[in-house]
Amino acid sequence: MKRKRIIQIVSAAVILVAAFFAFRSWQNKKEVIVFDTTAVSAGSISNSITASGTIQAVKMVAVGTQVSGVIQKIYVDFNSIVKKGQLLATLDETPLRVLLDQSRSTVVSATADRDFKKITYDRYKALFEKQLIAKAEYDQAVVNYDQSKASLSGANSNYTKNKINLAYASIFSPIDGVVLNRAVDEGQTVAASFNTPTLFSIANDLTQMRVEANVDEADIGQVKLGQRVEFNVDAFPDLKFGGIVTQVRLQPVVTSNVVTYTVIIEAPNPDKKLMPGMTANASIFVTEAMDLIIVESKALRFTPDSKLMNDYQKKFPQAEWAAIEKELAKPAKRGARDNHEEATLWVKKGNEIIPVKVVTGLSDATNTEIKSGVSDGEEVIFAMKLTSKSDTIVNAAVKSPFTPSRPARGGR
Repeated sequence: MKRKRIIQIVSAAVILVAAFFAFRSWQNKKEVIVFDTTAVSAGSISNSITASGTIQAVKMVAVGTQVSGVIQKIYVDFNSIVKKGQLLATLDETPLRVLLDQSRSTVVSATADRDFKKITYDRYKALFEKQLIAKAEYDQAVVNYDQSKASLSGANSNYTKNKINLAYASIFSPIDGVVLNRAVDEGQTVAASFNTPTLFSIANDLTQMRVEANVDEADIGQVKLGQRVEFNVDAFPDLKFGGIVTQVRLQPVVTSNVVTYTVIIEAPNPDKKLMPGMTANASIFVTEAMDLIIVESKALRFTPDSKLMNDYQKKFPQAEWAAIEKELAKPAKRGARDNHEEATLWVKKGNEIIPVKVVTGLSDATNTEIKSGVSDGEEVIFAMKLTSKSDTIVNAAVKSPFTPSRPARGGR
């Protein structure tokens, strides 16, 4: 009898414990509304377009020669720093000096011929005035004298040209800068018959560079002078270089039916890390504003689920809740001048949520500017959902008093 009594007491205890944990489990499974929120904060808004291009020196001069000849001496090499007027190379002057001597002899001969024709002209003129010779003889003397003057003028011009050509045999730097390329060697013959061959390429200042970026025709309408640019190069993938848009060229560039426009970006290069020819991957900030009040754009797209709001409607009188729903159903207003719009943010204050009309401004892919309606630091809702009540989960298992325990190690 006594044993039966003990069994009844133990069974009742087990039932009570099981009922307790079942009640706790039911409590934990009770669904409640949970709001996901984000904070209104200070920040910036920016929109950018991407483009790629080639880095070039701001000013680059191709130095050539205006006369043909053999390169006799070169005084500079790649990367040489040169000054304006510095001697870069000389051509063999021998044939040029021969031409100069020939033209000088021609000048001397033409001068003597002119002097002789002048004496003849003066003599015939005096005789003609005394009517001692025929007019035809006088006219011939005038023609001969004029021709001699023309011949002398031509000889002087040829002499001057050959003198200048001799000076061209010495090639000087037209600017201060750095020699980027040397295209000739000593002993090489250069011909300037049809075009001027390039002997040296000199960059003016490598502390100032420019990016010639190719912008797609779909984006070119957003690019304006003075916009800020960030870009990187493959040589320094972790570094960001800055620049400014200084020119938008109107000439289109068509490649495989793809139309692009060249945008010039000026970029400082004080460390000379940027080198001509590097490929730049640029972001041109077409819209940018700092020190704004912003919120994540997903909060502006949030609208409470009316089915989930049953527990929250009681926080508002029915008439007030109906007025709120009516107000929220109205279309957003768009500003006529500044393109701003009205929107609604749901602000969470304690256990209450309050719809607030706000005026939005600039926007990017993530954030939107709030012109008025909420303040920095306020919590706004971007999602709501039903979830189980978050109580502490009891991990302890209920053991039957009739279940023997595992013996401890060591046989104890």
